[in-house]
Amino acid sequence: MRQVVCMITDRLRLGEAADAALVRRVALAARAGIHLVQIRERDMPDGALARLVAAAVAATHRTRTRILVNDRLDVAIAAGAHGVHLRADSVPARRARLVAPPGFLIGRSVHSPDEAARACREGGLDYLLFGTVFPTASKPGQLASGVAGLSEVVAAARTLPVLAVGGITTGTVRQLAGSGCAGCAAISLFADGPEAELSKTVTDVLMPWENQ
Repeated sequence: MRQVVCMITDRLRLGEAADAALVRRVALAARAGIHLVQIRERDMPDGALARLVAAAVAATHRTRTRILVNDRLDVAIAAGAHGVHLRADSVPARRARLVAPPGFLIGRSVHSPDEAARACREGGLDYLLFGTVFPTASKPGQLASGVAGLSEVVAAARTLPVLAVGGITTGTVRQLAGSGCAGCAAISLFADGPEAELSKTVTDVLMPWENQ
């Protein structure tokens, strides 16, 4: 997996009828060419989350976009998602791989070079997500690693592609060049702007990667 852009969802930013608004944004992002969408709605009951994931899968049908579910392997499989994104302290990827269908994507969050190296040795993973790279309001007070810290994680991961997260904007994404990372992920970038501007935002973030 190379040069990947991932939209991470947060429906609580979307006001009334948030579920429907989130699915619309997922559909717009998919049509604009985004690669991954991580459904990260940790407060939702199982049934509601499964329905939301299934709707997102349906909204991206016949696009290249793949839907992941944050840490809920059971929901991801039941709702027909394309993969799961595991927390740093979640179940071993090899255990998840035992019950996952063929072609299922499994990623994991890491926060240091040591965690990246352990995840690489663990096996069963397709990618890593590292942050926080740049300062972000989503993680107030958390020290940002900068591009130098990201480069160290990429080196430690060795065989696994690493996506950068934290403070990703249409401006900061250009600073990732040369870090060796395989792409980026963001919440605010895709959740906070007007719905009418989302397609342009996705295109603007994709361009630096596609022009490398």
